[in-house]
Formats: sequence, structure tokens, C-alpha cells
Amino acid sequence: MSQVEESIEVAVPVHTAYNQWTQFETFPEFMSGVERIEQRTDTLTHWVTKVDGVRREFDAEITEQLPDERVAWTTVAGDARQAGVVTFHRLDDDHTKVMLQMDFHPDGVAETVGDKLGFVKRQTKGDLERFKRFIEERGQESGGWRGVV
Repeated sequence: MSQVEESIEVAVPVHTAYNQWTQFETFPEFMSGVERIEQRTDTLTHWVTKVDGVRREFDAEITEQLPDERVAWTTVAGDARQAGVVTFHRLDDDHTKVMLQMDFHPDGVAETVGDKLGFVKRQTKGDLERFKRFIEERGQESGGWRGVV
């Protein structure tokens, strides 16, 4: 099992960052390698990814969700094994620290080598930087789900 931990500060209020993060179907707009996400229920999402020509499909279950604080998930079926949590930390009225922690199991030699070379860490950092641009340029969330899991 491998782990990645990255964070970024975004110039939006904590509720704006959190609300946008709950809009899983927008992830392809800022996450490289994510082709599509379908929100099937309040707690189940279906992901289609393609990284370096390798296409994967998997389901992820939201295991914990607290508005303006955290969203945690784990895969429950499909081609990927991972679990993680995104936490949101209010810095002031207009700034939020977004922290992503993820555990994942590389599959096969290519993924193991890519992990050892820091590919997943760089991809995660890039995804957070794209999320920052995405939400700061919009200035507001595209929606939000404020339920508790």
C-alpha cells in the first residue's frame, strides 16, 4: 500500500471549497485522468479513469461526510483499490486549506514503478492546483450537497 498527502490553499470561503468538492461529476474538469464520474446515490459514485492508456472503472463509497469539514471514501468494487479523505480548514473568511490524504494499492509493475517515481504524488499535486484555479476563477461553487454521512 502507498500513501500520498498533499494540500493547497484556495482563496474562497470554506463552504465554497467544500460545496464544490461534493460535486463529483465536475472532477473531470480539474482531475487529470478522470474521464467521468456518475453520482449513483448520495454515497455511491462510479468512476471511469484513463491514465497512460490504462482505462479503469470502479465504484467508491462515501464513508464519512461532514459539511465544511471532510469527505472520506473507499473503493468498493472494480479495478482500483484506494481510500482517502479530503479535509477543509478555514484559514479566514476568504481562504481555505484543502488537504488530501489517500492510501492506494498500485496494480502491476508499471503502477508500482510509477508510484516509486512519484507519479501519483505529482498527479495529486497537479489536481489540487487545477482545483484551486477552477474554484478561484469561478468564485462560487457549481452546487453543493450538505448532507451528513
